Amino acid sequence: MADRMAFFTTPRAERARRDARERLGDWREVYRPGSLLPMVGSQAGRCMDCGLPFCHSACPLGNLVPEWNQLVAESGTGEPSGAGVGPGPGRGPGADAGADWRAAAARLLATNNFPEFTGRLCPAPCESACVLAIDGAPVTIKNVELAIADRAWAEGWDGPRPPERPERAGGRRVAVIGSGPAGLAAAQQLTRAGHATTVYERADRAGGLLRYGIPPFRLEKHRLERRLDQLRAEGTAFRTGVWVGRDVPGEELRAGYDAVVVAVGATAGRELPVPGRELPGVHQAMEYLTWANRVDEGDRPASPVSAEGRHVVIVGGGDTAADCLGTALRQHAASVTQLDINPRPAEDRPPGQPWPVHPKVYRETTSHEESGAAEAGPRLFAAATVGFEPGPDGRLAAVRFAEAEPGDRSPRAGTARSLPAQLALLALGFTGPEPDRRLFGQLGLAIGSEGTLARDDGFATAAEGVFVAGDAGRGQSLIVWAIAEGRAVAAAVDRYLRGRTELPAPIAASARALTV
Repeated sequence: MADRMAFFTTPRAERARRDARERLGDWREVYRPGSLLPMVGSQAGRCMDCGLPFCHSACPLGNLVPEWNQLVAESGTGEPSGAGVGPGPGRGPGADAGADWRAAAARLLATNNFPEFTGRLCPAPCESACVLAIDGAPVTIKNVELAIADRAWAEGWDGPRPPERPERAGGRRVAVIGSGPAGLAAAQQLTRAGHATTVYERADRAGGLLRYGIPPFRLEKHRLERRLDQLRAEGTAFRTGVWVGRDVPGEELRAGYDAVVVAVGATAGRELPVPGRELPGVHQAMEYLTWANRVDEGDRPASPVSAEGRHVVIVGGGDTAADCLGTALRQHAASVTQLDINPRPAEDRPPGQPWPVHPKVYRETTSHEESGAAEAGPRLFAAATVGFEPGPDGRLAAVRFAEAEPGDRSPRAGTARSLPAQLALLALGFTGPEPDRRLFGQLGLAIGSEGTLARDDGFATAAEGVFVAGDAGRGQSLIVWAIAEGRAVAAAVDRYLRGRTELPAPIAASARALTV
């Protein structure tokens, strides 16, 4: 058995990153190859096997964290089969060193369709809820998850799973609009249940924000392609470059399918209504990131909204702002300054956010680490952007900001100053789905009070057979929530079509619960 006191004797260790300056010379993922597996067994062994695993309940997917932690901890280093690694602690001679890893992969894939995505992109609320986090360093759950997911691919344990008897679904056809993580999860679950499922995507490639919103240094796109190939092999059909509501009328879609899942995301960027917003050189962050990803896909030799040689100001303090920062550094910006209207968070969990809540504390992303290494520019907190200033050519020349008042975050009088900038990026989050009156009208969808698509507790809309999942109904959220909603809406659609369902749903059983 693994050491049951490892949580006491083994310190927390993170996956090793490549040198920050080295990373700025390419677009590959930031972590050092081969640095994950050798340390995962000992890190998984830190799991306390709690009587009440709060990590399990903190994960929207209900991932069976303690179970796969224990299986990994007992199986040695976790090197793939044939790597010359002997049996792990407590295993007899001749035992298969991969047996427990395969069982761990089965546990992980039982609740999560895309663990190689969440293992790279999720902020890990499960770690904040780890019992060890009450007064110490939590288990590196995210690293263990990623190691299991990557090994499952390497060993062929996560191959296509087409339905054994598709006729059991009664020949029902389902359309999914949107190919982000919610749409893909819903499509995979419905296909595996035996429904003929087609995914419609208005972009030229499937993937949603996984494709065009996440930079390759956080998620290399061959991982997305591998997963899409799996879905196709299982029987899911994709129609890319098709905008439902324009290229295909919504009424036609409803007539041709027994159910429709709307998973179009929440991609309407929040605006900043200050003087000079209309100046050339001021862009929404997602426009900027999309062009950068298209260059990486080989669509263009260079981005028309590039940071190369420019002074850049990023307005916003979240993950999208950090992605813009890492992208601008790789495009060789002259400088990059980040303006966050919020005060700098505390280093430790604040009193109003007790364990097991995922706290808002000061965090540095890999992009901030790279910015420090390159001495690219400061990250300013409590900075309220008050305007954009033009130069003689009518283009953006400077960003004006002031100190933000602690309470209402309004600009403090007499503190305004300007930063030179030829490119300003608005990374202020998203307000909901992009307004598409044709699509919403044709499908009979209503906009709720918060700007999201209205739905009931079972993900159903007022239109018969039309369901809403993901950020389109929930609002801007995490990838793990999108996958959870995709799985839950698939179960709801299956129940609607057949009167019952055998599809597993996440721990939160309704849209209302998932939205909490």
